[in-house]
Amino acid sequence: MFTQLENLKGRFIELGKTLSDPATMQDMKRFTQLNKEYRELGNLVEVYEKYKNVLSNIENNKRILETEKDEEFREMAKSELDELEAQKEKWEGELKQLLVPKEPEDERDVLIEIRGGTGGDEASLFAGDLARMYTRYCELLGWNVSIVTANEGTVGGYKEVILDVKGENVYGKLKFESGVHRVQRIPETEAKGRVHTSAVTVAVLPEADEVEVYINPADIKLDVFRASGAGGQHVNRTESAVRLTHIPTGTVAECQAERSQHKNRDQAMKMLKTKIYEEAVRKHENEIAARRKTLVSTGDRSAKIRTYNYPQGRITDHRINMSMYNLDSFMNGEIGEMIDALAVAEQTEKLKAGNVAF
Repeated sequence: MFTQLENLKGRFIELGKTLSDPATMQDMKRFTQLNKEYRELGNLVEVYEKYKNVLSNIENNKRILETEKDEEFREMAKSELDELEAQKEKWEGELKQLLVPKEPEDERDVLIEIRGGTGGDEASLFAGDLARMYTRYCELLGWNVSIVTANEGTVGGYKEVILDVKGENVYGKLKFESGVHRVQRIPETEAKGRVHTSAVTVAVLPEADEVEVYINPADIKLDVFRASGAGGQHVNRTESAVRLTHIPTGTVAECQAERSQHKNRDQAMKMLKTKIYEEAVRKHENEIAARRKTLVSTGDRSAKIRTYNYPQGRITDHRINMSMYNLDSFMNGEIGEMIDALAVAEQTEKLKAGNVAF
């Protein structure tokens, strides 16, 4: 383990020299990639140096206990040794976390597909609530969010809405949100005050790079139609909305966010590539899940992952059996604590599977 850490420290030093080379700065894409690796390694090296310092102090205190005759001096060394052992355990834990390999998809931007399921109008309303929740969360993190396409419900909300999210480590944060979200509350349309249960499905798709997914233009079926929803008279006059179907896989993507048919086609093509790429990622996640029996990120969109109970003001994530009682603020985008808990659970599973030890 120490050999690995020393090698990573060497890589960190090497990157520092490379980044200071004017030739590196001329290639901004390479500079950005190397700078990102440098920052990540910098966190690891900082913790490693603290860990080594603690180990050195532990050895010094042990020598004092073995050789020192003065009882007061020995008591001081023993007291300090207890504190150092606690610090050692802390830094070891952080190093283990930092040494767990990151999923390459975690840095990607995403598309969030939210669809009303069981529950009719109430499901559409809750789909709208979830779209607002994710939008607020992304805004809190400084990410950019835009609606790609939306099919509005008859009484509000959405039958389906797709959000495009761009930022730092977006998929790494939001990948745990894929699955069935169940809501228990009294619908606005309920006259007798009875609690109903409805469901909404969420799929978080990592966006694909151009070089990763090639689609033969001959395999694409193009349909154009009039956009629906907000947009004034324009949406009823022109066929600017675009639907693309990938014939070999049956994958469909559509976009109606722009006035220009050309822009909608470009966006739909990006979505199509993302969906095809996501299928490969999901298979990869399922293979990992089968090996380590993970409860957190299975890639199974049909699994019920979370319940929102309005009468009790409670949110429960069924994968980690965690409940929170801040429903109002949660629905206003303050979902970070739950997402962090899911990330910790996944990290713990990876540590067990990888047997990272000192």
